[in-house]
Amino acid sequence: MHRFGILATAFVFFAVATVSTGLEPDSDGFVPMFDGKTLAGWVTTGNWIVEEKGVVALHPRPGEKGWQRYDAYLTTERKYKDFVLDLEFKIGPGGNSGVFLRVGDRGDQVKTGFEIQILDTHGKANPGNHDCGGVIGAAAPSKNMAKPAGQWNRYVITCQGYHLKVELNGEQIIDLDLAQSAVKDRPREGYIGFQDEAKPVWYRNVRIKELH
Repeated sequence: MHRFGILATAFVFFAVATVSTGLEPDSDGFVPMFDGKTLAGWVTTGNWIVEEKGVVALHPRPGEKGWQRYDAYLTTERKYKDFVLDLEFKIGPGGNSGVFLRVGDRGDQVKTGFEIQILDTHGKANPGNHDCGGVIGAAAPSKNMAKPAGQWNRYVITCQGYHLKVELNGEQIIDLDLAQSAVKDRPREGYIGFQDEAKPVWYRNVRIKELH
């Protein structure tokens, strides 16, 4: 490829990386997914708000319950294909949320994407795919790395082709070939979303690096 073509391609990648928040990549190539003040770049009808220090929080409205209110999920405006997603989350006692990946239809994240579970399961022996760190319906975490309710946890999630890796609090707990899993027919590109289970949840330091 000519030098001009290389520069043009690099510019396109840079432009795509910054379009959602208007923020530039850091030295590691990660772009913040929130601007620290608003929910710009995201779509929801749920009661998600930005608190102090840029923490994104869900405070369910009175009477809200259940997980089938898909429009209340906090979902990106644009789609992502191959990426590393780095974030921190916190839940209260009995808390429940989830990180949805490659969602094809915002109207049904459960059936058109796949979910990395967030659940108050600290200390549980032999966690299953519905426990914290599991890929719902597809893979259980290799170990229980969830911290107690009220403490911050960190996910580093890598999606590249059909390969999914999940780290929780510094330990790899998922190494999955999506093509051989129960979610093999889900899209390879889609929206990223946080689940509204009508239970409080907090996210911070959410950033992404797209892989090309």
